[in-house]
Amino acid sequence: MTTSTSVPVTSPVVSTAVAARTRGLRKVYGHTVAVDRVDLELPEGAVLGMLGPNGSGKTTTIRMLLGLVRPTQGEIELLGRPLPDGAEHVLPHVGALVEGPGFHPFMSGRENLLRCAAFEPLLPTGSVKTAVEDALERVGLAAAAHRRYRGYSLGMKQRLGLAAALLVQRKLIVLDEPTNGLDPAGTREVRKVIADLHAAGTTVMVSSHLLSEVEATCTHVCVLHRGTVVAQGELSDLLQAGGSALQVITPEVELALTALRQARISARPLGEGLRVELTGTSAPAVVETLVHAGVPVHEATRWKTGLEELFARLTEAEESEHSLSAVDTLDGGASR
Repeated sequence: MTTSTSVPVTSPVVSTAVAARTRGLRKVYGHTVAVDRVDLELPEGAVLGMLGPNGSGKTTTIRMLLGLVRPTQGEIELLGRPLPDGAEHVLPHVGALVEGPGFHPFMSGRENLLRCAAFEPLLPTGSVKTAVEDALERVGLAAAAHRRYRGYSLGMKQRLGLAAALLVQRKLIVLDEPTNGLDPAGTREVRKVIADLHAAGTTVMVSSHLLSEVEATCTHVCVLHRGTVVAQGELSDLLQAGGSALQVITPEVELALTALRQARISARPLGEGLRVELTGTSAPAVVETLVHAGVPVHEATRWKTGLEELFARLTEAEESEHSLSAVDTLDGGASR
């Protein structure tokens, strides 16, 4: 499968400053290690996608970043201040949707949001109603704001939780599975919200199992596996480092394979042609080899590694060696 490695959200330029940083972060529940020596850096102005299988420690890491869970070991720096000492100063500038929103079931969506807004230290009292209506409109809940929360669908509950995170202009927004329960239209709206936040210079961290959404919205990626970071950095750099190949369209597949194997170039049949790995060689060298062997080359295009392929490459090798991750033994979603 050929996937595009372009990232739609490309402005503003991410600075070298860091919005969040962890060093040696570790969390142990009893005899189970949920997060183990995580060194994470979230560049200021970036949209970072946190990926990992269930039980990889994504939500536990996020909860420690937000001061909701104390780490067993390690250091956390958030918006330039250490946690937990600096929590009072930095957390008002952080909006979060973690493990599903919690609201009063018998109150309407608007009433719940007004209640949240009343406790926002950065929101002047006179701006509460306007901020609430703007947030409801932004997540597509304005028409259903009068309905009781208990009657909301899962997707609507997610939207309201996102609205609560957007009540004031934040420096950092953390979203744990923000598209959970959303239909395609709702997913597109969340994608637009993330793009708008990024364009405004807000740093965003998104935990998601939808690789296509991460590839479409994120500038940076952090991959967790068994509680540790197995890869992190700019998305484009990681995809490039994951290797590249050449897709060659030709009616003479067998002749092409024979010529390439004789030249010690790795290739395999694929659709109407073949995929040629560019490890240790180059695209011009591949085409030259084929032409000299009398192979008619109808088309030759670069094949970049997609996020799905990269993710599988980083995680599947260890999964084949262990049937169950240690963090998967935790009860509930604390280590998700």
